[in-house]
Parts: sequence; C-alpha cells; structure tokens
Amino acid sequence: MTDQTYPLGQRHVKRLGYGAMQLAGPGVFGPPRDRDEALAVLRAAVAAGVDHIDTSDFYGPHVTNQLIREALSPYPQDLVIVTKIGAGRGADGSWLPAFARDELVAAVEDNLRNLGRETLDVVNLRLMFDAHGPAEGSLAAPLAVVADLQRQGLVRQIGISNVTPAQIAEARGIAEIVCVQNQYNLAHRDDDAVIDMLAAAGIAYVPFFPLGGFSPLQSAALSAVATELSATPMQVALAWLLQRSPNILLIPGTSSRAHLHENLAAAALILPEAAIATLDAIGRPA
Repeated sequence: MTDQTYPLGQRHVKRLGYGAMQLAGPGVFGPPRDRDEALAVLRAAVAAGVDHIDTSDFYGPHVTNQLIREALSPYPQDLVIVTKIGAGRGADGSWLPAFARDELVAAVEDNLRNLGRETLDVVNLRLMFDAHGPAEGSLAAPLAVVADLQRQGLVRQIGISNVTPAQIAEARGIAEIVCVQNQYNLAHRDDDAVIDMLAAAGIAYVPFFPLGGFSPLQSAALSAVATELSATPMQVALAWLLQRSPNILLIPGTSSRAHLHENLAAAALILPEAAIATLDAIGRPA
C-alpha cells in the first residue's frame, strides 16, 4: 500500500498526502498556535515522502499558504500543491461564498502570490450553495472563469469540491476535471456511488474530513478493530479509505509531527477482510 500512486491530472502522486488546513489558528482562522511546529510539520511531511499537499488561501486567510512557502520554497520538483477557491472569510471567521468573476480571479492571484508560484498545479472550485454540504445549483459561470484562468496558464488542472453528481456531470461538460473533493469517511458514506463512478472514469476522489473533521470519528467497532491490529483508530480509518477504492487520495491534516507520522504509517496497514466487513457496517443505516 505504501508505494501506491494515482493520477492527479498529468502527475502521479502517492495516495497518502497532507492537508494544511489545521496549520491555521482555531476555526481555521488566524495564525498557528505554534508557528515553529507548523513549519516543522510541513518539512517533515516532504522529508517523509509526501508529494501532494492540499491547501487554500482562505485558510487563515493567507496563513497556510505563507507557511507552505516559508517551509518548502524552493519547492521539490515532484511536489503537487492543490488549492481551492470559491469561498472567503468574514472578519469574524465566517465562511462566505466568493463566486463572482473578480473574486475568483483575486483568489487565484492570492494563491499564486502567497505560495510564490507562477502556476497553480491544481485548483478546486468549492461550491458554496450550502456551506455545510453539497446542494444543487449550476456551476457553469464560476467554472468558466477557472477554465479561462487555465487557458491563461495560471491554473494547470481543475478540480471541484462540495458537489453533487449532477454538478460533476455539468463540470465535465465544461472542463477536464482531475479530482473531486467531498466529505467522506467511515461514518459519512453518501458518496459511495460517486466514488465508483469516478474510479471508472479515472478521476481522483479526495475525501475531506477523512477522520471526521472537527468531530473526530468515534466508534466502538473502530476501536475494537484498531486494538486487534495494534493500530490507532485513526490509522484504521485511513487504511479503510485506502482500501475502499484505488482512486481515493487522502489528505489528513495535523499540526503535530508525531500525529503526522502516525497518519503516514496508515499507508502500510493492510486490513483483513473481517475487519473491513466490521468497518463497512459503521456507515450503514441502522
């Protein structure tokens, strides 16, 4: 499992990457609690072989991208940085839609400036019809803006986030989509059919909150499997995702080097069939 890769646009990346969201302050707002540790986590991730980092300029805002630049620039040639646009932050830390053309263009420019890049490797358009989950609505207008920025050479590849199956189909009619980023984990399984559809099309699926997000996964069954395998519950949850489908790329986040290495060790954990059956049952309706 450790060396498995999957295409992310024109590049192949290792299936276990790193998500930078937790490097910002509480509520993904403001500076990190421990700036030196945040920089050390980023350097440790790359030193451990991570070649795929997920970020956004609205984390902080600006905080995580500036940390990434300080820690890792000049960037390793094989490092893919994936960012997202489509949201902004209020002065109180609230999450706001930012879909207008000038907002999307400014977001790409902010990401380029704060990361210190001339081109963004992958840009996910995050839909904000409902900040709490996918909701129907046409993405044609904002995605056309991103496609235009791609033609200008500012964006190399395009992904979409917080989307429904209908929006995925609409997007694929407008631009080549290399990844879909939605909420998915052991307990939140709404996208089972979406994952299988994307796998058949050779498109990466990147679950955000793979460990439950702000409310970490809690399950007696998960803990029992972890104990049996001499692993942590979070390692088991990540290993289950890696075995769920070959097109799943993981971006677990952490602000601690110890937790980073614990997460990365999940790539070597092979779950037996009985454990998978137990874990599969967690996400089924009672």
